[in-house]
Amino acid sequence: MSCRIEDYGLIGDCETAALVGRDGSIDWLCWPAFDSDACFAALLGTHRHGRWLIAPAEDVTKCSRRYWDNTLILETLFETANGAVALIDFMPPRGKASDVVRLVRGVSGKVKLQMELVIRFGFGIDIPWVKRTEDGALLAIGGQDMTVLRTPIETRGRDLTTVADFEVSANETVPFVLTYGPSHLPLPKPIDPAQALEDTKDFWIDWCSHCTYEGGCRDLVIRSLITLKALTYAPTGGIVAAPTTSLPEKLGGSRNWDYRFCWLRDATFTLLALMNSGYTEEASAWHNWLLRAAAGSPADMQIMYGIMGHRRLLEWEATWLPGYEGAQPVRIGNAAHAQLQLDVYGELIDAFHQARVTELKLDEGSWALECRVLEHLAEEWDQPDHGIWERRGEARHYVLSKVMTWVAFDRAIKSAEKFRFEAPLDHWRLLRDTICRDVCEKGFDARQNAFVESYGSQLLDASILLLPTVGFLPASDPRVLGTITAIEKYLMRDGFVLRHDPREVSDERQPIEGAFLACSLWLADAYVLAGEIGKAQALFDRVVAVANDLGLLAEEFDTGEGRQTGNFPQALTHIALINTAHNLSLASRPAEKPAVQRST
Repeated sequence: MSCRIEDYGLIGDCETAALVGRDGSIDWLCWPAFDSDACFAALLGTHRHGRWLIAPAEDVTKCSRRYWDNTLILETLFETANGAVALIDFMPPRGKASDVVRLVRGVSGKVKLQMELVIRFGFGIDIPWVKRTEDGALLAIGGQDMTVLRTPIETRGRDLTTVADFEVSANETVPFVLTYGPSHLPLPKPIDPAQALEDTKDFWIDWCSHCTYEGGCRDLVIRSLITLKALTYAPTGGIVAAPTTSLPEKLGGSRNWDYRFCWLRDATFTLLALMNSGYTEEASAWHNWLLRAAAGSPADMQIMYGIMGHRRLLEWEATWLPGYEGAQPVRIGNAAHAQLQLDVYGELIDAFHQARVTELKLDEGSWALECRVLEHLAEEWDQPDHGIWERRGEARHYVLSKVMTWVAFDRAIKSAEKFRFEAPLDHWRLLRDTICRDVCEKGFDARQNAFVESYGSQLLDASILLLPTVGFLPASDPRVLGTITAIEKYLMRDGFVLRHDPREVSDERQPIEGAFLACSLWLADAYVLAGEIGKAQALFDRVVAVANDLGLLAEEFDTGEGRQTGNFPQALTHIALINTAHNLSLASRPAEKPAVQRST
């Protein structure tokens, strides 16, 4: 059985990532890229679906773990009656090949350990052909995939598993290096594990040295930034929503989605998190990914793309995997990529505007692309869509979708005015005003004194917390304050915010999901804008308190079970944490240079 979601740590090389359990087992790794097939899929099944375990062969009396300061190097300390041993896991920055390095370092006494390596390509179903090479390495080949295990420890085969038993004494280090390569190419060359450790440490410490954030919870903000960097596909700048698929939004439920792709709706929040923290290069790479991905006809724009910008993310089910704690189905790909979601147009235009405000260098064709997008949006803004939460039922007139079309025209107007671009400003201003009236007339329920999820509905939706954040209405507006009050009344559970209204009974077969952590932080942002700094800080503290011992957060938190749920770690959650920390820091020290705000 796999660990709890929060019992995993993340390692990665900025092209893919692995999850390492508290028990010393790597239970998830897609190789060679985030969206490749997994070769370790025990996270969604059993050890027979692929994993790599290194752990004491004797009873563990205590287990603790940490990241080395300002790095993505994970150290797990196992203590036994006979001594203590540290397991140091990391992936060096990608060279010609991708490596997972595991160093077993004796701390005290002498500890007996075991290693079990189960490689299963194709998301846990393809058993590779395994043989020993001339230099003693262990080669596994299956179809297009190849891995090479190099270690001084003697290994043997047992029941389609590579195993080893060994001992480590104090001050002794035993290395294990697993390297990936395409099966049609020569074996990847070996690396020096000790040098790789130093190189990896230097890489991350240097990267973290560029962080300009000096506010509260700085260590947690830096950990969130490291996580965001680890979820960035370095060759293109695309940032995946999470490195996992099908971790359930509700334990045992069926709302299990593949998040190993890049969502346009995260664009502006991501850009501001990076820019306000001093990471101009990463922000520029993300912006350029957006530009390339969105290139083409505006009518064909998708809500998400692959890490290379590819568009066909066909969804299918890995029926042989039983799912995380039995949550079915296990989905590969994401059919929501074909939905119409009008909010992404606003995200795209807003991201371009914020990039200009923060003086990022933009491609000369950016403005022409924006004008084409807005010309298309002028004809489409009043259509129903599937909304920010990608509902798979009937299309509706979602309030946030409409608001984000308002954002698209508002930011384009501001860009044209500020940077003196040629534009049909009168037409855009008319559309902006028309959308604003439409939302205020049809998306506001006077009986509840609140904006609602969609036109004609009485249900709430946590995404409407973004109305003051994006500048649609000021936080002091009575309608916004009423919306905050209504969300506090109906959408809060145990101090956290649900994204969907629990009064909805349209599908009684679906269990209610956990609290949505990004939405909880959006409420904190709304509190800041409304001047309720104490309430904002309390909510922020409540969210960061459910981060695991390594500072990592999933998509949601099940308050009843006291467990993290959803794909892990979740980029949007960590982005929201970074941005809320900036907002709180600014509120507490308003005389300092302000962070760039979305409503700019």
